[in-house]
Amino acid sequence: MNTSSLSVARRPKVSVIIPVYNTEAYLSSCIDSLLAQSLADCEFIFINDGSCDGSADILERYRGQDQRISVIHQVNSGVSVARNAGLAAARGEFVGFVDGDDWAAPELFATLYAAAADCDVVFSGYIGSAGDRQRIHHDPFMTGVRMDQAYLREWVLPVFVESDSCNSVCNKLYRKEMIDVNGLSFSQSLALGEDGLFNMRFLCYARGGICLNYAGYYYREREGSATRQAEAVDYFARTLEVYQSPLPDDVTALLEEEKLEPLKLNKFVRSAISIIHVYYSASTPISFGQKYRYVHALLGQWLLREALERYKQLNEEKIGRYERFLIRLMQLRSPLGLYCITAYSNARNKG
Repeated sequence: MNTSSLSVARRPKVSVIIPVYNTEAYLSSCIDSLLAQSLADCEFIFINDGSCDGSADILERYRGQDQRISVIHQVNSGVSVARNAGLAAARGEFVGFVDGDDWAAPELFATLYAAAADCDVVFSGYIGSAGDRQRIHHDPFMTGVRMDQAYLREWVLPVFVESDSCNSVCNKLYRKEMIDVNGLSFSQSLALGEDGLFNMRFLCYARGGICLNYAGYYYREREGSATRQAEAVDYFARTLEVYQSPLPDDVTALLEEEKLEPLKLNKFVRSAISIIHVYYSASTPISFGQKYRYVHALLGQWLLREALERYKQLNEEKIGRYERFLIRLMQLRSPLGLYCITAYSNARNKG
């Protein structure tokens, strides 16, 4: 592992950790957006995770132009290993994360840092960008009011156990001391959900947090990125692994099993529904026969079949007509029926 380090002696306010893997086409715009931050007192730690394109050359060129940039080169080991390498090198008071194909508004880290005075974690929104289309996403927490430790544990932590919607670490800021003191890192054993697990563990120790009604992180939604990988990546196997894996002890110590079980079950079933939509998407580059066989096998998984009935009981008064019909088709193990209803839903949403 070869590291080129910052020579700045004093501790920066924010360490920004950026894993990079074959993002040559977008990397310069990402770096330019970071160097343009209005909060100048930042360090930028890029981890080249064994890129095979020109990413490494771009990183080295920029490193020579700005002493706030450091570059770590490692063999391809995955995003969790890359982020952990960045955490080990980070010297900032706070830590933020950016992905190498995304970019940041000029005021992003100044805004997050200004809100972090008496908080250990700052939540914000993000902007999904796909071509000319942009959508703003916000975490479902009250905004502009400091949330104390009790509130974070009782109301915010369960959201991360139940849903993937807030998982990203890229629209948040974390106090580095809390990471170091509590030995927090990204799990290297999970192929899915490592962001969410990191957030859960951090929330077990955070003494206070705030959610801003602000979005300055731009997430590049490369069209079909999930559907293009559908043949190579078994998303349901990964989802099943997350469902069956025990949560860390620091999480289970705060949430009783009676509360954890329905939260994990809800995430499992909703993830399965999302996977069915991905596989039946018109942009998924596999044959209809392959899609049919995959969904058929998914529906036959006994843990999912058990979870579907329990899910209906838990959410009887919450689920709408479309979801109710979809759940019924899943229970009937009808891949063709699911294909028809998801095709109708996709066509209606496009219209």
